Amino acid sequence: MTFLHASEMRGGYGSGADILHGCTLTVQKGEIAVIVGPNGAGKSTAMKAVFGMLNLREGHVHLGGEDITQLSPQERVYKGMGFVPQTHNIFPTMTVRENLEMGAFIRNDDVEETIEQVYELFPAVKDKRNQNAGELSGGQRQQVAVGRALMTQPKLLMLDEPTAGVSPIVMDELFDRIIEVARTGISILMVEQNARQALEIADKGYVLVQGANAYTDTGAALLANPEVRRTFLGG
Repeated sequence: MTFLHASEMRGGYGSGADILHGCTLTVQKGEIAVIVGPNGAGKSTAMKAVFGMLNLREGHVHLGGEDITQLSPQERVYKGMGFVPQTHNIFPTMTVRENLEMGAFIRNDDVEETIEQVYELFPAVKDKRNQNAGELSGGQRQQVAVGRALMTQPKLLMLDEPTAGVSPIVMDELFDRIIEVARTGISILMVEQNARQALEIADKGYVLVQGANAYTDTGAALLANPEVRRTFLGG
């Protein structure tokens, strides 16, 4: 079943010019979908449109068969979306544990089991649980940010450049954890600058150019496409 279906999205920020020009994104249940493309292609804008952070002039967003185009970002969280922005994605003066608790703001039930699941997924988060999140390394902060988003028990987890600024070793570890999250049945939609590495773990890949779909295929097929390799992956 197509869990997320964002179709023919056109729009931009405020009264400015459109950034998205008919962009369409779909994600199946438990699938990892990756958005790649050159700088200024509208990758992060497309994800923000899915999350309701800009007004669409045209197009619709469906989640689990329901049209959520008119819902606010907070209402979309209640519908099952989790979003991790590239920056300002943690509370630096709060402890790691407090960050996770803040992530569970929509829940009224006991969150301890979910916290333990996050600790199991990210052992470093457990080790640092009593430290202020701002004291952690870049990779550890990203793990806290992802863990905080998982506290809402999302059905779709959206990650905006989760490996930005981290070392290759940390990037590989984050990608491994993202694969583990998807295996639990959570759909993943991810924007990545590290296109080659991201497509290696992607079930589906989208190459955006100037706010429109240039190529859509499996991650493996895009990696094997000579034109994609030459134009977007450095040969």
